[in-house]
Amino acid sequence: MTGNSSSTAPTVVKLPLTIGVSTRALFDLEEEHALFERDGVEPYAELQRAREKTPLKPGAAFEVVRRLLALNPADGERLVEVIVLSKNSPDLSLRAFNSCKDHGLSIRHGSFTSGRSVAPFVAAWGIDLFLSNDNDDVRAVVTAGAAGARLGAAPNIADQTASDEVRFAFDGDAVVFSAESDRIYKEQGLEKFLEHEVRNAEIPMAPGPFGKSFLPKLAELRKRFMRPDGTSRIRTAIVTARNAPAHERVIQTLRSWGTPADEAHFVGGHEKAPILAATGAHIFFDDQKCHVDGASSVVPAGLVPGPHHPDVPVIPASN
Repeated sequence: MTGNSSSTAPTVVKLPLTIGVSTRALFDLEEEHALFERDGVEPYAELQRAREKTPLKPGAAFEVVRRLLALNPADGERLVEVIVLSKNSPDLSLRAFNSCKDHGLSIRHGSFTSGRSVAPFVAAWGIDLFLSNDNDDVRAVVTAGAAGARLGAAPNIADQTASDEVRFAFDGDAVVFSAESDRIYKEQGLEKFLEHEVRNAEIPMAPGPFGKSFLPKLAELRKRFMRPDGTSRIRTAIVTARNAPAHERVIQTLRSWGTPADEAHFVGGHEKAPILAATGAHIFFDDQKCHVDGASSVVPAGLVPGPHHPDVPVIPASN
């Protein structure tokens, strides 16, 4: 089997990098959401109004959003925009914007839909990455070809990374790259997968949902914030279950796209969580629930809806 001849480098889209985030991903609304699930809309709305001036605590997406917004200059063109996308009513939007102000988050825009899916507004706002706790909205966004992930609760750990950096970690296949290689493994087995990847090592893979718009823009930000010592305030890591000899195609693809990673970890059958803890990542994206669940104790982790069973390991290590 030959490589995909249509695998071209993702088109670099002009900045700003635009992030869409739900209120439940940005802030900790678990108590309020539990009340909504138990008692319905009216008690939930009453509680939100009663707490309108009470700042919400940070949620799973808070830290990465805060650090991205800190890249914006005090004056001039914004490099990062964050849009709040919420199924809350406009009446309940005040607490979200009040909390943004209290936490020093320069978020100016949002859509509040009174229960309607927010997925159609991802394209309307030109969003590059959508972060939410709502599985249906995230799946609709990824099915449409955009980058999206469902976040769980934020881990209860202290952040030890440099205050001016923002660090992303990604799985490879079906996240940054297309699911083509996943399918070869699933349909033809490990040996054929390895043969295919070695034979096509210098042929770039097609971009997956995170490789189309989000990663090129993140790479542009990375270049803009490069320090004299060759490091950047934007740091990216690939943490993949691939290992040698399937590793080379990852590096060659990122090289051809002009989106180099600062770190690459080819973990094979090793657990990802210890590696992610060592990277100091502020957020991690994977298309397998087992990896997301394992990582969620050390890093905010987002599940990217994938083309396969969420708990069956894909692209295992070669012996």
